Amino acid sequence: MDALDNADTASPKSVQRSTAPTIHDVAAAAGVSPMTVSRALRGGKNVRPEKVLAVLEAVAALGYHRNENARSIRPGQRTGLIGVIITNVANPYYAQLQLGAEEVLAGGGIRMLAGNSGEDAEREKTLVHDFVGRQVDGLIVVPSGTGSEHLETEQIGGVPLVLASRQLEGLAADTVLIDDVAGAYEGTRRLVAEGHERIAYVGNIMSIFTSRRRLDGFRRAHTSAGLPLDPALIRVGQNDPDAARRAMLELLEVPDPPTAVFSENNRNTVGVIRALSERRVPTDRMRVMGFDDFELSDMMPFPLTVIDHDARELGRTAARMVVERLDSDVPDPPPRTVQLPTTLLD
Repeated sequence: MDALDNADTASPKSVQRSTAPTIHDVAAAAGVSPMTVSRALRGGKNVRPEKVLAVLEAVAALGYHRNENARSIRPGQRTGLIGVIITNVANPYYAQLQLGAEEVLAGGGIRMLAGNSGEDAEREKTLVHDFVGRQVDGLIVVPSGTGSEHLETEQIGGVPLVLASRQLEGLAADTVLIDDVAGAYEGTRRLVAEGHERIAYVGNIMSIFTSRRRLDGFRRAHTSAGLPLDPALIRVGQNDPDAARRAMLELLEVPDPPTAVFSENNRNTVGVIRALSERRVPTDRMRVMGFDDFELSDMMPFPLTVIDHDARELGRTAARMVVERLDSDVPDPPPRTVQLPTTLLD
């Protein structure tokens, strides 16, 4: 029996509203969770009969109207909608991921609902709940934090889920990743092979899955080369270009400054380049290695190598995985993890 149902109380509550009722109002009136309301209105699978009755009574009492998509379907019928949640709509990387997913979905006559969490875990939870309430057939999510409770199977009503770019510990779900560790390792090894021993690191917040993996690859390359890792050269927590710019300015002031810098993502690379240009650092005094390609990267004033990968293919792969799970004749096939390679672009 559903864990949420066990915690619910079945007796409807009186709710007075002057505006159109929402699924949350129905949940409050029925004494159940919004996810239980969603499942009850989708046919009542895994919901106790008394819970379904409480929901239907609340719907009638409140005059709740489901959205057009929900009203037009029958239990078990698909809506032709897939929800895609990214973390930063301003980052071209995620725009490419979204375009790749849309390319595959549109080819199969499936429409896409897109949402931007802004790296906010609470906003992500709201988007997930909203998309499930709109009866999406599947979800593609770039997780914004480490929590996974809102993505558990019972919370999303059994909707097929694919995690893109990031993995969540303890959550069994189809996942498509970039080989972050190997990419960071190879990029750092290239700098070491060029003779650099003082290599700075400018990275994102450490709660992000890719941030931890890329720093791991950076550290492994130092260990493999027998180079000590100076904590004074490590800066993490930068999640936008301006924060990365300030971090790079600090690194230029350390007593024994770096001769190279590893930037963890494209937004940080932009900030690093701005800092170097602002301080008029000679181009032959600083080498830059950046994870993720970006527009005009080949026109940067400093020697730059990009650890590249195909963000659009990542989106395409995630979309294929969710469609394959929808079309699978095998009940509850085990989750899969696909890892895409990286290449160094000079």
